[in-house]
Amino acid sequence: MAASFGSAGVGGAGAVQGSCPSGFAFDSGLEIKTRSVEQTLLPLVSQITTLINHKDNTKKSDKTLQAIQRVGQAVNLAVGRFVKVGEAIANENWDLKEEINIACIEAKQAGETIAALTDVGSMNHPESDSQITIFTDKSGVIKAARLLLSSVTKVLLLADRVVIKQIIRSRNKVLATMERLEKVNSFQEFVQIFSQFGNEMVEFAHLTGDRQNDLKDEKKKAKMAAARAVLEKCTMMLLTASKTCLRHPSCESAHKNKEGVFDRMKVALDKVIEIVTECKPNGEADISSISIFTGIKEFKMNIETLRENLYFQSKETLSATLEALLERTEDFTDCAYTSHEHRERILELSTQARLELQQLISVWLQAQSKKTKSIAEELELMILKISHSLNELKKELHSTAAQLAADLLKYHADHVVLNALKLTGVEGNLEGLAEYACKLSEQKERLVETCRLLRHVSGTEPLEITCLHAEETFQVTGQQIIAAAETLTLHPSSKIAKENLDVFCEAWESQISDLSTLLREINDVFEGRRGEKYGYLSLPKPMKNNTNLKSVKPDKPDSEEQARIAKLGLKVGLLTSDANCEIEKWEDQENEIVRYGRNMSRMAYSLYLFTRGEGPLKTSQDLIHHLEVFAEEGLKLASSAQVFSKQLKDDDKLMLLVEINKLVPLCHQLQTIAKTSLQNQVFLKVDKCITKTRSMMAILVQLLSLCYKLLKKLQMENSR
Repeated sequence: MAASFGSAGVGGAGAVQGSCPSGFAFDSGLEIKTRSVEQTLLPLVSQITTLINHKDNTKKSDKTLQAIQRVGQAVNLAVGRFVKVGEAIANENWDLKEEINIACIEAKQAGETIAALTDVGSMNHPESDSQITIFTDKSGVIKAARLLLSSVTKVLLLADRVVIKQIIRSRNKVLATMERLEKVNSFQEFVQIFSQFGNEMVEFAHLTGDRQNDLKDEKKKAKMAAARAVLEKCTMMLLTASKTCLRHPSCESAHKNKEGVFDRMKVALDKVIEIVTECKPNGEADISSISIFTGIKEFKMNIETLRENLYFQSKETLSATLEALLERTEDFTDCAYTSHEHRERILELSTQARLELQQLISVWLQAQSKKTKSIAEELELMILKISHSLNELKKELHSTAAQLAADLLKYHADHVVLNALKLTGVEGNLEGLAEYACKLSEQKERLVETCRLLRHVSGTEPLEITCLHAEETFQVTGQQIIAAAETLTLHPSSKIAKENLDVFCEAWESQISDLSTLLREINDVFEGRRGEKYGYLSLPKPMKNNTNLKSVKPDKPDSEEQARIAKLGLKVGLLTSDANCEIEKWEDQENEIVRYGRNMSRMAYSLYLFTRGEGPLKTSQDLIHHLEVFAEEGLKLASSAQVFSKQLKDDDKLMLLVEINKLVPLCHQLQTIAKTSLQNQVFLKVDKCITKTRSMMAILVQLLSLCYKLLKKLQMENSR
């Protein structure tokens, strides 16, 4: 399982490569062991079922006896592997060692019992007549199988407790280091502590990334993804906001900026712990209760039960449910940005639904006293009529929210207000700041309102959570951008204040991009095409069975998808040219940074050829494996660059670590995307991978250029 929510912090790459805290190794740690336990369980269940379902009257041919014996031996071998994994977990966790070891002993005994009872290879020989086997003691096999599955389950539960405790310990370490970062007063001390913080965030990223991938509940998975997204973006913000405070200690807006980042990270860290421990704080709102689409779905289910049970609920309850549902449509009708046509149509459909419910209730009451065929048919007709009206209301609400979001995305495409804020900042223009801060606040409120409307029509709980995350992000980031712009305006010559504003603006732009993806997913769900239409070039068409995918004919994408991928591929191709130009500047072509950079550039070029239907990569699986290796090369380059940074002075070192801090999370994100299963969404997965690769190549070009300049500077200083 892949593992990073993103920003690894300064020094993150080194932690991945091997400087993990004692007792924690990502390549052979608890997650790998626990996963091995789970993978062992499946063949055990299959093999045990085969034994228990074996028919006593089956002809005992040599072939049958050998097959039974092989199954028994396979179970025993699988148990042996399981026990080794369990014992390894026990040795690393003394508080649970006794419980895990007892479960492992039970499993081992059960495995040996099954092996002995299935040792029937010599059954057809006279001397085996007195032997106790599956044929003479089938209940013994069933008893051993139950004991085995019970012990396996016990170890899985204990291992899960270990993982949760490990995540909590990791969170506590991050919080402790954050407290030190909040109080730091010297630049040099900040660099040292932030480097430690980066390593701890990498550890936390791996643990929570594995946990997110293991979650079966899609709602929890979405909540975890949202919390980790906050941590990803805030880590970079924390770096620049803290540096700005150190450079301008008396600036109130700089401190406000920094405090906002720390507060949001702490909330996100707590949210992760709530998810993994399943401890819901008191007073937390149930998101599903405020979604109109969820309300419509539940209301329709209630009226449809009247077909089977006329006394299922009271007319008062049904009326109150519809009224509460229609009350939520006021979010649309009261919204200042809703068009007059949409508002009128929503009000019309709401009135129609109320009227049809009254008609339904009238027929329903008649049906309770007169059980005739005509009344039953009339009731059915009324159920269909109100269902149709509610479906029409759903369409209108979706159309309203989707249109508002699409219009906003077009409006924000050029980021005019952000660019104006940056300009007023470097000019020290306080009047301009006030004007554009007001405009950004208006945009923020409009985006927040739109996200709220999208949440009502999202269609699934995970998408509702993503909408809520977007709403909160725009709300917080908008305020932080204004504070960062104020700091720059008060200190227009400050490079760090400018960098800080850039980072917050990038976070805003990134969330706008995420909103575009979110809108597309909501539309896909509404139109019922989610997970069905994606395919590209040599990407194999999804199959319902396990046929060799490479033998399948490529599925053609539509023209819009093809144009998008071609455009992304071209950008990657151009970036490889830029990277090659930077590499050619280096005199030492065997330098590790150059070697890894060259490897990444070559691999990115192969990706570019793939988007043209050319080159060595033929299928989506080829591409995904290729990009996993590409991400590994990126981590190696980051590690080499970090080693080089140790030779530099504080200012230069921090400058380089900032760039490393941008590359490392992208590498982890690409690994996560590559290893995440997107069943029947091949095009979407490829699209995400290429987009992430493009971002990595852009950082690579910057990193190669910066390393070259810093190396030249270091050589000049050493030669004096």
